[in-house]
Amino acid sequence: MNKVVLAYSGGLDTSIIVKWLQDTYKCEVVTFTADIGQGEEVEPARAKAVAAGVKKIYIEDLREEFARDFVFPMFRANTIYEGEYLLGTSIARPLISKRLVEIAEEVGADAISHGATGKGNDQVRFELNAYALNADIKVIAPWREWDLSSRESLMNYAQKHGIEIDHKKQSKKSPYSMDANLLHISYEGDILEDPWQEPEDDMWLWTVSPEDAPDKAEYVDITFEKGDIVAINSKPMSPASVMEDLNKRAGAHGIGRDDIVENRFVGMKSRGCYETPAGTVMLKAHRAMESLTLDREAAHLKDELMPKYAEMIYNGFWFAPEREMLQAAIDQTQEVVNGVVRLKLYKGSVTVVGRSSDNSLFSEKIATFEDDGGAYDQKDAAGFIKLNALRLRLKSLK
Repeated sequence: MNKVVLAYSGGLDTSIIVKWLQDTYKCEVVTFTADIGQGEEVEPARAKAVAAGVKKIYIEDLREEFARDFVFPMFRANTIYEGEYLLGTSIARPLISKRLVEIAEEVGADAISHGATGKGNDQVRFELNAYALNADIKVIAPWREWDLSSRESLMNYAQKHGIEIDHKKQSKKSPYSMDANLLHISYEGDILEDPWQEPEDDMWLWTVSPEDAPDKAEYVDITFEKGDIVAINSKPMSPASVMEDLNKRAGAHGIGRDDIVENRFVGMKSRGCYETPAGTVMLKAHRAMESLTLDREAAHLKDELMPKYAEMIYNGFWFAPEREMLQAAIDQTQEVVNGVVRLKLYKGSVTVVGRSSDNSLFSEKIATFEDDGGAYDQKDAAGFIKLNALRLRLKSLK
């Protein structure tokens, strides 16, 4: 190995990985740090990389690309993994993998590297997505190679090799393993490793407790064009701005908390807690818009396909042909998903209170309980029922 591109956060793990790669592979390390809305400054990573002897440093603001090209397409499918998880971590990995591969090609690197552990899903996601984009890419996963198996061993390694650690920050570090981006923040580890233990209230960073949320509800209008949110309260916004706005609004009302035991792709069950304020609102609004504009069979088929689509993203197959095939079908249905949904945000809940669309398939004239003026002949239902009952009646005759 002459040169390796590392997905670099500047934290303890990746700071150690820089040194480990330099010593183990005698190679030059190029670092790549992505701002995908994690809510922390990414620029300090530059100084840490320089101190580690890194000559070529990439720090990029990918918030708009992340929201536009990854989160929004996923939400057109109303994607949820195992009925609860809105895939906040999963959907960020394809973008990071994409840039790792692109940068490796730009700088002529022999391999890419990441800090995902050998127990988690992220190693699979990073690598499957990378291989889909470059069949010959080599991947170095230190957690699968080195003998540093605990936080204490990492700290000892840092001390031995003179790797500067912000001890003040480390002393205040959350006991949880956390991941954040525009879509969510996740928490794993510490007391959460016992599925019976309730999360401590001060763990949550983006949402107030529903009990402490305002006593007055907030109404918000969400405008859709072809399945994507383009405005909030009639104000046009970019995809990233939409998510930033809804994270603040929904978080202030205690919306978006979830506590899940999920099935990892590698085979184990894992308990994690998630805050997804914007995503929770986006999903509710999108389903409401589709309820008004999508044909029944198209909507039902989408719902049947969605669990498979969610599994593809969760398992790391974003760039796989089957995901792209499903995306094309999903996107075709979204041509008519245009209009405005009105939502009520109140103490941890999101309620749809209004929806309007020029593409609406709802007919008040036909659906009314009052006199419909002959728009619907109720006698037609008799033949419809008898035809559908034919096979049931034949069966009952035996």
